[in-house]
Amino acid sequence: MGDVIHALPVVSDLIAARPGIEIDWLVEESFADLPPLHPGVGQTLTVAVRRWRRTPFAAPVRAEVRGLARRLRERRYDLALDLQGLIKSAWLARLTGAPVAGFDWASAREPLATLAYRHRYAVKRDLHAIERLRQLAGLALGYPVSGLPRFGLRPAALELPWCPAGPYAVLVHATSRADKQWPVERWVALASRLMAEGVSLVLPSGSEAERQQAQAIAAQVARGPGPASLVVAPRMSLAQCAAVLSRAGMVVGVDTGLTHLAAALSRPTVALFAATPGWRFGPYWSPCAASLGELGVWPQPDEVHAALARLCAAR
Repeated sequence: MGDVIHALPVVSDLIAARPGIEIDWLVEESFADLPPLHPGVGQTLTVAVRRWRRTPFAAPVRAEVRGLARRLRERRYDLALDLQGLIKSAWLARLTGAPVAGFDWASAREPLATLAYRHRYAVKRDLHAIERLRQLAGLALGYPVSGLPRFGLRPAALELPWCPAGPYAVLVHATSRADKQWPVERWVALASRLMAEGVSLVLPSGSEAERQQAQAIAAQVARGPGPASLVVAPRMSLAQCAAVLSRAGMVVGVDTGLTHLAAALSRPTVALFAATPGWRFGPYWSPCAASLGELGVWPQPDEVHAALARLCAAR
């Protein structure tokens, strides 16, 4: 999910550099709600590599792949741009029948993927993930990249009856990797302090395990005397997640897709890092966002609270 969000500024760059360009996006089916958030994306076509790899030679899977290849070739693309630099993404790009552009051998995450490309470009590996993608697209289509990334997202205004009516904070506590999770006791300490200040809280979750973690945090939070509420959100689509995040007064989250989405939506966002480098994946494009932590060292709740106060004051 983070890869999809980090690629969205490429759409803004392409539209600015090549007026009239038509852009389609090929994305894993579970993330299909994300590309349409950018008005510059035309068609969103989906793949199911995660599902296909369970039974790659089954007749239904082979039929799906053939159908996808047919739809892609019918579009008659001038270029397929592989922004992931993986063997699977290179294979999917080749299904378009168009010339494929991507990273060169030294730049790609999986160098063997470059064997599928007609055009290969060298991009420094020590750049932020977003800037690597922007540079690749600029080299492939021949335009200079400058300025901060622009996401241009327009989430739909969806009805969410369970969402707090007043100002609220979203605490993105869950991620698929255990080493990227902020300790539960620190979530409890931060949540208790925010509620004491009258801030309502929303804890999203995408799986039963994440829901149980959200409930465990909620059970330990000291509630303030005011009307602030704490909501363990029901399971949501990504379009609903975008709507919730777009209305949030503040967001705190670990290095995961929803945190990146909140920052892309220009919400006051504190991103927490310890297992991954903040300089490579953290938000840097907005005065409303900040990264805390360093490899092996998590920030303390007081640091996070102070960062939230600074971000909200700067708005």
